[in-house]
Amino acid sequence: MLAFKGIPYAAPPVGPLRWCAPQAPAPWHGVRDALAFGAGSLSSLANDPRPGPRSEDCLTLNVWTAAKAADEKRPVMVWIHGGGFQFGSSADPAIDGSFLAAKGVVVVSFNYRLGLLGFLAHPELDAEAPSGNYGLQDQLAALRWVQSNIAALGGDPDNVTLFGESAGAMAVGILMASPLARGLFHKAIGESGAFWDGRHGSLQAFDEARARGVAFARRQGDASIAALRAMPAEQLNAAAPWSFERDHVTQAFSASIDRYVVPDVPARRYPRGEQMHIPLLAGWNSAEGFPFMSQSLPHQSAQAFRAAAETMFGEERLAEFQKLYPAKTDAQARASAAALTGDMVVGEQCWQWLRLHQSSTRAPVYGYHFNYTSPYTPIASHVTEIPFVFGTLTSQRVIGSTTPPAEADRALSETIMSYWVNFATSGDPNGPGLPSWPAYDAHDVVQILGNTVEARRNPHADRFAFLGSFREDGVLPMRWREAV
Repeated sequence: MLAFKGIPYAAPPVGPLRWCAPQAPAPWHGVRDALAFGAGSLSSLANDPRPGPRSEDCLTLNVWTAAKAADEKRPVMVWIHGGGFQFGSSADPAIDGSFLAAKGVVVVSFNYRLGLLGFLAHPELDAEAPSGNYGLQDQLAALRWVQSNIAALGGDPDNVTLFGESAGAMAVGILMASPLARGLFHKAIGESGAFWDGRHGSLQAFDEARARGVAFARRQGDASIAALRAMPAEQLNAAAPWSFERDHVTQAFSASIDRYVVPDVPARRYPRGEQMHIPLLAGWNSAEGFPFMSQSLPHQSAQAFRAAAETMFGEERLAEFQKLYPAKTDAQARASAAALTGDMVVGEQCWQWLRLHQSSTRAPVYGYHFNYTSPYTPIASHVTEIPFVFGTLTSQRVIGSTTPPAEADRALSETIMSYWVNFATSGDPNGPGLPSWPAYDAHDVVQILGNTVEARRNPHADRFAFLGSFREDGVLPMRWREAV
């Protein structure tokens, strides 16, 4: 197995290149050290405990390959890390690509600009070039690097699968609907994310994103873009912190409608068939709400939860809501609040992604529901499927479990890795020795990835349908931002 780390795919986005589209990296001569990961983007997460160097100079990628020759044309899997577009990096040990690459693919991961440095929109920047989605433009630049260079490392540039989790999956959904991404990847996998909806509504509109940028510049003493570019990156980043108490879609510097990378709300482009017509595999975990409970409806009592639900969904829908999210007791209200948070932040939009893509393309679509639990993974929370996908089986940091993996954990990981590699190879996760995985269709059947692996109707279908009924033209209405 060969690993090449810290390869620059674009020039450092510093100085006059801050808030510019990624530029070509400087060429080098001779042998370049590729033994260490490059620095991740500066984190917007307040008091981020994650280890590793961080820098504004962050546009590097990593490649894992077991190819012996450049002409092997192995399928390529390109990973986009999550973190709400606010934190995270490609150096996370849970996403080491060695084990997947050993199954016959070439694995690529990369860093991209986050938070304010990656997603500032401002009219003064628009005078130079479309502003707002520099982090997404970095992702496109990494994909272009793959197209130009992966063949030399045994990969097939005509068989690239883009996959990611949380914000990484949301980026996959967005890029599938972006005209700038066409031809850069050929299959898509989305884990616990879709095309960037939050509990407070859909991704930021063009004017809304610019108003956020102007307000930020005003707080820095009515600073011009030139003045902001002259400020130290750490100082700028510290002036725009993010925490889990804030909605990562509408209350942070994140993806927005820029009329360039993102010409319109993706949920409107999919029904019109304007997305890439490629195979899609996507799904969610059973306890997605676990890390996001600070954003949940009030649930200190059953009465408080019901009152908040009535405000959000309307008195006329409260009886229907309570059948799906019961709150007869305080304990029941807490459980329903967790389920609702997971559904609204992650689950329902994954379901919408499957439905919209399946209804507007002939490409195969596969859905999954990860509900596996064990002493190693006592709750199927957000991100807990990642070590199973990569075969790393690292300690489960989000849920605080340090119990080592057992044979059952390793067996499920082997199954999931085989499904993912098969899909990257042919657009179909099925293969010898694996439980049959039917394509997603109007019957809403998904593959259960849990203590048993089998195809069943989506267990959250009724809840998702209820939440989906509030969408207007496929989009959560703006009024939700004022309601919650």
